[in-house]
Amino acid sequence: MKDKIIKTMRFIGLGFFEPLIRLCAGEDTKKNLTDTFKRMIFPVFSILLFLALWEGGSSYLYNTEAQRKIEKERTDRGDEAALEMENCITSGEVSCQPNTLPSPTQVYGAYKALLRDHQMISQKKDNFVSKTAKINAKRKAKGEAPITYTGRPSFVDQIGTSIKTVFAGFLLAALIAIPIGIIMGLSPTLRSSFNWLIQIFKPVSPVVWLLLVFMIVKTLITNPDLDKSFIISFISVGLCSMWATLVNTSMGVSTVDKDFINVSKVLKLNIGQNIFKVILPASFPLIFTGLRITLSVAWMVLIAIELLAQSPGLGSFVWEEFQNGANDSNAKIIVAMFVIGGIGFLLERLMLVIQKLVTFNKADLA
Repeated sequence: MKDKIIKTMRFIGLGFFEPLIRLCAGEDTKKNLTDTFKRMIFPVFSILLFLALWEGGSSYLYNTEAQRKIEKERTDRGDEAALEMENCITSGEVSCQPNTLPSPTQVYGAYKALLRDHQMISQKKDNFVSKTAKINAKRKAKGEAPITYTGRPSFVDQIGTSIKTVFAGFLLAALIAIPIGIIMGLSPTLRSSFNWLIQIFKPVSPVVWLLLVFMIVKTLITNPDLDKSFIISFISVGLCSMWATLVNTSMGVSTVDKDFINVSKVLKLNIGQNIFKVILPASFPLIFTGLRITLSVAWMVLIAIELLAQSPGLGSFVWEEFQNGANDSNAKIIVAMFVIGGIGFLLERLMLVIQKLVTFNKADLA
């Protein structure tokens, strides 16, 4: 049982739990206790240190901004106004609080507020569906479109939208990059002929890709029922992020061991069999390295693209909170930052697991 758990943890990239598992099983207590301390306790200490530095920095910035507001009141309106401002800040009144880096406690409060907001919006949606169920049933019988909920999405809804967009963009990137990479990898002439194209387009900013995609989509797609912002977003994400997969696929195919190629010749495999039975399996480690980079890049550029395309998602949420300027907006932006980082980490782990499942090399690729 212990060995199965350890093997599973290694497989999903959580091998640092191994000493703790062995310690709980009573195996080599002294050694595993030391390893557990090094692998787990030190990271906990680093988290506590991070929170302490964050709290200290937040407090310093709060006091600095508060003093600046008081001095501004004194300069503009005199000592009495400055005293009123100081009393207002001390009382905790929302309207006069310094708008600066929020503390960990404020961020946690914003996180709970976002969850409450999600529950409230979900309840509104459920009530709307209940109220319109009979009407929509009649509209459906008549062949008419149902009445849909058009209220604002919650933070959790926007997370789901961003994940859907990034996977659509990632799939588009893979469908474009892998076939082209295979063709270029098989032909040194094509590889050298089109290398300039890759080198020029690979560093292009997501803003430029977004504008280019916008020009094309608004001309080609005229159906008002289609979500143009989603289409623009995922295509832009795919075009921005596909280059690592394209380069790695081309490199993987072009560097397949010559012994494998010779074996395929001996077996008289046709082109399709040679690609799918020999070249691709041998190239999978490099291809999946490219796919992991592509997914990471896709998630990073998605936030900027959603912001610019005004597409619902985490990017739009961050921008709206920034423009909102409410007292808890900064805290909500920090919550979004941690969510974005956490999802990025989980996507990386997911790709790592898939890579280990489909490649013949079962070594730890983390």
